[in-house]
Amino acid sequence: MSKEDMRREKLYQTTMHIARKMLTEGIISEEEYQRVDKIFLEKYKPVFGTLFSNTR
Repeated sequence: MSKEDMRREKLYQTTMHIARKMLTEGIISEEEYQRVDKIFLEKYKPVFGTLFSNTR
């Protein structure tokens, strides 16, 4: 894994951690969470993030 791959992975995981917290606190809906996940999967193209994603 290159440094750039690691950087993208960390950005994706951090972003989704925040989104999951917002979901569990009721700040965003499941539908909004799914949209966020899709957007950031496309943006960051994480290596491992897709293993944990609900969007396929």
